Amino acid sequence: MFELGADLFAILVVAAFVAGFIDSIAGGGGLITVPALLLAGMSPAEALGTNKLQGLFGTGSATLSYAAKGHVDLRTQLPAASLAFGGAVAGALLAVYVPGDVLRVLLPVMLVAIALYFALRRGLDDTDRARRVAPALFTATLVPLIGFYDGLFGPGTGSFFMLAFVALAGYGVLKATAHTKLLNFASNIGGFAAFAAVGVVSWKVGLAMGAAQFAGARLGSVVAMRNGARIIRPLLVLTCLALAVRLMMDETNPIRIWLAA
Repeated sequence: MFELGADLFAILVVAAFVAGFIDSIAGGGGLITVPALLLAGMSPAEALGTNKLQGLFGTGSATLSYAAKGHVDLRTQLPAASLAFGGAVAGALLAVYVPGDVLRVLLPVMLVAIALYFALRRGLDDTDRARRVAPALFTATLVPLIGFYDGLFGPGTGSFFMLAFVALAGYGVLKATAHTKLLNFASNIGGFAAFAAVGVVSWKVGLAMGAAQFAGARLGSVVAMRNGARIIRPLLVLTCLALAVRLMMDETNPIRIWLAA
Protein backbone atom coordinates (compact mmCIF):
# COMPACT_ATOMS: atom_id res chain seq x y z
CA MET A 1 0.00 0.00 0.00
CA PHE A 2 1.13 3.53 -0.75
CA GLU A 3 3.23 5.29 1.95
CA LEU A 4 4.73 8.78 2.04
CA GLY A 5 6.67 11.10 4.34
CA ALA A 6 5.25 13.77 6.62
CA ASP A 7 6.25 16.61 4.27
CA LEU A 8 4.43 15.18 1.25
CA PHE A 9 1.50 14.26 3.47
CA ALA A 10 1.19 17.89 4.59
CA ILE A 11 1.42 19.14 1.00
CA LEU A 12 -1.41 16.84 -0.05
CA VAL A 13 -3.58 18.07 2.83
CA VAL A 14 -3.00 21.71 1.85
CA ALA A 15 -3.71 20.87 -1.79
CA ALA A 16 -7.00 19.26 -0.74
CA PHE A 17 -8.06 22.35 1.21
CA VAL A 18 -7.42 24.61 -1.78
CA ALA A 19 -9.15 22.14 -4.10
CA GLY A 20 -12.19 21.99 -1.82
CA PHE A 21 -12.45 25.78 -1.78
CA ILE A 22 -12.27 26.10 -5.58
CA ASP A 23 -14.42 23.06 -6.30
CA SER A 24 -17.28 24.27 -4.09
CA ILE A 25 -17.50 27.43 -6.19
CA ALA A 26 -16.62 26.44 -9.73
CA GLY A 27 -15.71 22.76 -9.83
CA GLY A 28 -12.37 21.46 -11.04
CA GLY A 29 -10.88 20.48 -7.69
CA GLY A 30 -9.44 17.36 -9.29
CA LEU A 31 -7.24 19.67 -11.36
CA ILE A 32 -5.26 20.17 -8.14
CA THR A 33 -5.61 16.90 -6.25
CA VAL A 34 -5.07 14.28 -8.96
CA PRO A 35 -1.73 15.76 -10.18
CA ALA A 36 -0.67 16.19 -6.53
CA LEU A 37 -1.38 12.53 -5.78
CA LEU A 38 0.47 11.42 -8.92
CA LEU A 39 3.47 13.63 -8.11
CA ALA A 40 3.52 12.15 -4.60
CA GLY A 41 4.15 8.77 -6.22
CA MET A 42 0.77 7.07 -6.45
CA SER A 43 -0.12 4.88 -9.39
CA PRO A 44 -2.76 6.37 -11.72
CA ALA A 45 -5.44 3.95 -10.51
CA GLU A 46 -4.73 4.59 -6.82
CA ALA A 47 -4.59 8.35 -7.43
CA LEU A 48 -8.04 8.28 -9.05
CA GLY A 49 -9.50 6.05 -6.33
CA THR A 50 -8.04 8.13 -3.50
CA ASN A 51 -9.17 11.31 -5.22
CA LYS A 52 -12.75 10.02 -5.28
CA LEU A 53 -12.58 9.30 -1.53
CA GLN A 54 -11.29 12.73 -0.54
CA GLY A 55 -13.57 14.42 -3.06
CA LEU A 56 -16.61 12.99 -1.28
CA PHE A 57 -15.89 15.21 1.71
CA GLY A 58 -15.60 18.36 -0.39
CA THR A 59 -18.74 17.88 -2.45
CA GLY A 60 -20.61 16.63 0.61
CA SER A 61 -19.58 19.68 2.64
CA ALA A 62 -20.58 22.07 -0.12
CA THR A 63 -23.90 20.29 -0.62
CA LEU A 64 -24.77 20.59 3.07
CA SER A 65 -23.83 24.29 3.09
CA TYR A 66 -26.00 25.10 0.08
CA ALA A 67 -28.88 22.98 1.38
CA ALA A 68 -28.77 24.68 4.78
CA LYS A 69 -29.32 28.04 3.08
CA GLY A 70 -32.18 26.73 0.94
CA HIS A 71 -30.39 26.70 -2.42
CA VAL A 72 -31.08 23.00 -3.01
CA ASP A 73 -33.79 20.70 -1.65
CA LEU A 74 -32.11 17.39 -0.90
CA ARG A 75 -35.35 15.41 -0.65
CA THR A 76 -36.77 16.44 -4.03
CA GLN A 77 -33.40 15.92 -5.72
CA LEU A 78 -32.91 12.35 -4.49
CA PRO A 79 -34.10 10.77 -7.79
CA ALA A 80 -31.60 12.85 -9.77
CA ALA A 81 -28.84 12.05 -7.28
CA SER A 82 -29.63 8.35 -7.57
CA LEU A 83 -29.32 8.49 -11.34
CA ALA A 84 -26.00 10.36 -11.09
CA PHE A 85 -24.79 7.65 -8.70
CA GLY A 86 -25.88 4.86 -11.02
CA GLY A 87 -24.34 6.51 -14.05
CA ALA A 88 -21.01 6.90 -12.27
CA VAL A 89 -20.95 3.25 -11.18
CA ALA A 90 -21.58 2.17 -14.77
CA GLY A 91 -18.92 4.53 -16.08
CA ALA A 92 -16.29 3.34 -13.61
CA LEU A 93 -17.03 -0.33 -14.32
CA LEU A 94 -16.88 0.17 -18.08
CA ALA A 95 -13.83 2.43 -18.07
CA VAL A 96 -11.50 -0.33 -19.27
CA TYR A 97 -13.60 -0.89 -22.40
CA VAL A 98 -13.89 2.73 -23.59
CA PRO A 99 -11.05 4.31 -25.60
CA GLY A 100 -9.73 7.03 -23.29
CA ASP A 101 -7.86 8.71 -26.14
CA VAL A 102 -11.14 9.95 -27.60
CA LEU A 103 -12.01 11.70 -24.34
CA ARG A 104 -8.52 13.19 -24.01
CA VAL A 105 -8.88 14.77 -27.43
CA LEU A 106 -12.41 16.07 -27.01
CA LEU A 107 -12.34 17.22 -23.40
CA PRO A 108 -10.03 20.26 -23.74
CA VAL A 109 -12.16 21.51 -26.64
CA MET A 110 -15.38 21.07 -24.65
CA LEU A 111 -13.92 22.83 -21.61
CA VAL A 112 -12.82 25.82 -23.68
CA ALA A 113 -16.32 25.97 -25.18
CA ILE A 114 -17.86 26.01 -21.69
CA ALA A 115 -15.47 28.76 -20.61
CA LEU A 116 -16.43 30.86 -23.64
CA TYR A 117 -20.13 30.32 -22.96
CA PHE A 118 -19.91 31.61 -19.40
CA ALA A 119 -17.49 34.39 -20.34
CA LEU A 120 -19.40 35.78 -23.33
CA ARG A 121 -23.05 34.98 -22.64
CA ARG A 122 -24.74 38.18 -21.49
CA GLY A 123 -27.16 38.35 -18.60
CA LEU A 124 -25.94 35.27 -16.72
CA ASP A 125 -26.67 35.96 -13.08
CA ASP A 126 -28.47 34.34 -10.15
CA THR A 127 -31.93 34.77 -11.70
CA ASP A 128 -33.75 31.68 -12.98
CA ARG A 129 -34.79 31.63 -16.63
CA ALA A 130 -37.12 29.63 -18.86
CA ARG A 131 -36.32 25.92 -19.10
CA ARG A 132 -35.29 24.53 -22.46
CA VAL A 133 -35.64 20.90 -21.37
CA ALA A 134 -38.46 19.44 -19.29
CA PRO A 135 -37.34 18.53 -15.74
CA ALA A 136 -38.21 14.83 -16.16
CA LEU A 137 -36.28 14.56 -19.43
CA PHE A 138 -33.33 16.47 -17.97
CA THR A 139 -33.18 14.14 -14.97
CA ALA A 140 -33.61 10.95 -16.99
CA THR A 141 -31.01 11.73 -19.66
CA LEU A 142 -28.42 14.39 -18.87
CA VAL A 143 -27.94 13.59 -15.18
CA PRO A 144 -26.98 9.90 -15.61
CA LEU A 145 -24.99 10.73 -18.75
CA ILE A 146 -22.79 13.24 -16.91
CA GLY A 147 -22.60 10.86 -13.95
CA PHE A 148 -21.43 8.14 -16.34
CA TYR A 149 -18.72 10.48 -17.61
CA ASP A 150 -17.61 11.18 -14.03
CA GLY A 151 -17.12 7.48 -13.34
CA LEU A 152 -15.50 6.90 -16.70
CA PHE A 153 -13.04 9.80 -16.81
CA GLY A 154 -13.90 12.59 -14.35
CA PRO A 155 -12.21 15.93 -15.09
CA GLY A 156 -14.70 18.72 -15.79
CA THR A 157 -17.77 16.94 -14.40
CA GLY A 158 -18.80 19.96 -12.35
CA SER A 159 -18.43 22.22 -15.38
CA PHE A 160 -20.69 19.96 -17.45
CA PHE A 161 -23.35 19.91 -14.72
CA MET A 162 -23.13 23.71 -14.47
CA LEU A 163 -23.57 24.16 -18.20
CA ALA A 164 -26.54 21.79 -18.27
CA PHE A 165 -28.29 23.49 -15.35
CA VAL A 166 -27.76 27.03 -16.67
CA ALA A 167 -28.23 26.49 -20.41
CA LEU A 168 -30.95 23.82 -20.37
CA ALA A 169 -32.65 23.74 -16.97
CA GLY A 170 -32.80 27.56 -16.77
CA TYR A 171 -31.20 27.81 -13.33
CA GLY A 172 -29.49 30.94 -12.07
CA VAL A 173 -25.73 30.60 -11.53
CA LEU A 174 -25.85 30.19 -7.74
CA LYS A 175 -28.73 27.69 -7.84
CA ALA A 176 -26.94 25.76 -10.59
CA THR A 177 -23.79 25.62 -8.45
CA ALA A 178 -25.73 24.24 -5.48
CA HIS A 179 -27.40 21.51 -7.54
CA THR A 180 -24.13 20.71 -9.27
CA LYS A 181 -22.49 19.98 -5.92
CA LEU A 182 -25.29 17.59 -4.93
CA LEU A 183 -25.15 15.60 -8.16
CA ASN A 184 -21.35 15.64 -8.20
CA PHE A 185 -21.43 14.29 -4.65
CA ALA A 186 -23.69 11.45 -5.77
CA SER A 187 -21.53 10.62 -8.79
CA ASN A 188 -18.42 10.73 -6.59
CA ILE A 189 -20.00 8.10 -4.33
CA GLY A 190 -20.68 5.90 -7.34
CA GLY A 191 -17.17 6.23 -8.73
CA PHE A 192 -15.61 5.72 -5.31
CA ALA A 193 -17.66 2.57 -4.70
CA ALA A 194 -16.31 1.03 -7.88
CA PHE A 195 -12.67 1.97 -7.11
CA ALA A 196 -12.98 0.75 -3.52
CA ALA A 197 -14.38 -2.57 -4.71
CA VAL A 198 -11.17 -3.26 -6.64
CA GLY A 199 -8.93 -2.08 -3.79
CA VAL A 200 -7.23 0.98 -5.32
CA VAL A 201 -7.87 3.49 -2.52
CA SER A 202 -5.26 4.79 -0.06
CA TRP A 203 -7.53 5.25 2.96
CA LYS A 204 -5.14 7.07 5.28
CA VAL A 205 -4.21 9.70 2.71
CA GLY A 206 -7.75 9.95 1.37
CA LEU A 207 -9.35 10.52 4.75
CA ALA A 208 -6.79 13.15 5.80
CA MET A 209 -7.25 14.99 2.52
CA GLY A 210 -11.01 14.56 2.91
CA ALA A 211 -10.99 16.46 6.21
CA ALA A 212 -9.14 19.32 4.53
CA GLN A 213 -11.52 19.17 1.57
CA PHE A 214 -14.48 19.46 3.92
CA ALA A 215 -13.08 22.64 5.51
CA GLY A 216 -12.09 24.19 2.18
CA ALA A 217 -15.47 23.45 0.62
CA ARG A 218 -17.32 24.92 3.59
CA LEU A 219 -15.36 28.18 3.23
CA GLY A 220 -15.77 28.23 -0.55
CA SER A 221 -19.52 27.70 -0.42
CA VAL A 222 -19.89 30.60 2.03
CA VAL A 223 -17.92 32.84 -0.33
CA ALA A 224 -20.05 31.69 -3.28
CA MET A 225 -23.34 32.33 -1.48
CA ARG A 226 -22.22 35.81 -0.45
CA ASN A 227 -21.07 36.83 -3.92
CA GLY A 228 -23.14 34.67 -6.30
CA ALA A 229 -22.47 34.96 -10.01
CA ARG A 230 -19.92 37.73 -9.48
CA ILE A 231 -17.36 35.22 -8.26
CA ILE A 232 -18.74 31.95 -9.66
CA ARG A 233 -18.66 33.02 -13.32
CA PRO A 234 -15.04 34.24 -13.50
CA LEU A 235 -13.74 31.38 -11.37
CA LEU A 236 -15.62 28.86 -13.51
CA VAL A 237 -14.13 30.35 -16.68
CA LEU A 238 -10.60 30.28 -15.23
CA THR A 239 -11.04 26.73 -13.92
CA CYS A 240 -12.25 25.39 -17.27
CA LEU A 241 -9.35 27.04 -19.12
CA ALA A 242 -6.81 25.83 -16.55
CA LEU A 243 -8.15 22.28 -16.76
CA ALA A 244 -8.01 22.38 -20.57
CA VAL A 245 -4.40 23.56 -20.47
CA ARG A 246 -3.51 20.93 -17.87
CA LEU A 247 -4.97 18.16 -20.03
CA MET A 248 -3.14 19.44 -23.09
CA MET A 249 0.16 19.46 -21.16
CA ASP A 250 -0.22 15.78 -20.34
CA GLU A 251 2.48 13.91 -22.27
CA THR A 252 0.03 11.07 -22.96
CA ASN A 253 -2.52 13.35 -24.63
CA PRO A 254 -2.95 12.15 -28.24
CA ILE A 255 -2.98 15.73 -29.56
CA ARG A 256 0.53 16.32 -28.22
CA ILE A 257 1.68 13.01 -29.61
CA TRP A 258 0.23 13.81 -33.05
CA LEU A 259 1.84 17.27 -33.08
CA ALA A 260 5.19 15.85 -32.10
CA ALA A 261 5.09 13.14 -34.76
